Amino acid sequence: MDEILLFVAVGFVAQIIDGAIGMAYGLTATSVLVSIGTHPAVASASVHAAEVFTTGASGYAHWRLKNVDARLLARLALPGIAGGVSGALVASALPMQIIRPLVSLYLLGMGGLILWRALRPLQAKPGRPVVLLGLTGGFLDAAGGGGWGPIVTSTLIGRGDAPRIAIGSTNAAEFFVTFAITAAFFTTIGLDLWQAILGLVIGGILAAPFAALIARHLPARKLMLLVGLVIMLLSLRSLSASLGWP
Repeated sequence: MDEILLFVAVGFVAQIIDGAIGMAYGLTATSVLVSIGTHPAVASASVHAAEVFTTGASGYAHWRLKNVDARLLARLALPGIAGGVSGALVASALPMQIIRPLVSLYLLGMGGLILWRALRPLQAKPGRPVVLLGLTGGFLDAAGGGGWGPIVTSTLIGRGDAPRIAIGSTNAAEFFVTFAITAAFFTTIGLDLWQAILGLVIGGILAAPFAALIARHLPARKLMLLVGLVIMLLSLRSLSASLGWP
């Protein structure tokens, strides 16, 4: 029960953050799980299994509000699925002593990316092709346990897409990518950490009503700075432990 309550708290905080700034659910939850010693592949599998529910609800809501471009959705989802399955297979195959420091470094970098996005507003400029963006975002999201939102959404907005279409289409595509990643993990390592999955789902559901209120009243940039710092600190702690540093 204590473990479930811990994961409920993690899911609650992660969903509050994701609801307020539109990203970092996976990064936040995975950073916490890896920092307490969970195998990175197990952490990523558990987080993605929980995200099937949250991304499904989010994508449906954006679709009902006409925030989804069907063509952009397809161009993100299909390569994202391919990249996500590949990333899950890589994460499942690598041993703990190799994958943990690599994932910790990746999460550290993603925390830095969130900080950079907060300190330096995006300016419209040409971005990478959408197909390549989906492929890269899916692979890194599965292998590292998060990052689809910071990579894909920020790039689409940065190239000049309307923010509501970029966010809505990315969220809708994420459901299909997350579902494929979860299926890939299930067939390779299974989903044995049911306490984490259940806790993350419950925490996310409980947080959903509050996330919108926080998004309305709390400046997004300040929250991004805080989230980026927390992710980096957790990643440094995990990296230190994996390398045997004091």
